[in-house]
Amino acid sequence: MGMGNAGALLILVAISMFGIGLGNKNFSGDWNGNWNHTAGWPYGHPNANQTSKTIIVGGSENWRFGFNYTDWAIRNSPFYMNDKLVFKYDPPNDTTFPHSVYLLPNFRSFQNCDLRGAKKIAQVTQGGGEGFEFVLKRWQPYYFVCGERNGFHCKVGMMKFAVWPLFRWY
Repeated sequence: MGMGNAGALLILVAISMFGIGLGNKNFSGDWNGNWNHTAGWPYGHPNANQTSKTIIVGGSENWRFGFNYTDWAIRNSPFYMNDKLVFKYDPPNDTTFPHSVYLLPNFRSFQNCDLRGAKKIAQVTQGGGEGFEFVLKRWQPYYFVCGERNGFHCKVGMMKFAVWPLFRWY
């Protein structure tokens, strides 16, 4: 895949994620054009007084092997700038697999669970208690994976998801 195709793919992913973020979020109306302009884009986010949210990755499932985090991210979108993602997972012990959190540099490495060039942002011991917190500070795609067992948890355990936080509308 040439650089042109990779760039086009990145643009397509960005547009898709933006569309998913806008889809079905506080838009109400009918086919006659009677729209509720008090909520949702372009007139402001319904939680305009809220500057950020704290989101537990995986909800009650936490960060674990075998849960589909890509599906979870789509169902819980949109994510916004300054939202805080909390990764909760058990520290390593005799009955659990160790988990960690990595940021991958691009979509291709995300697709392939390729850890070359990845940045480890949470050690296996950081998910206990209140969990590891990560703030979405930039308008960019974030590719999160569990990097344990050289990407096995990402490839087979579905421990990966991507988000591209949106700006809040006030």
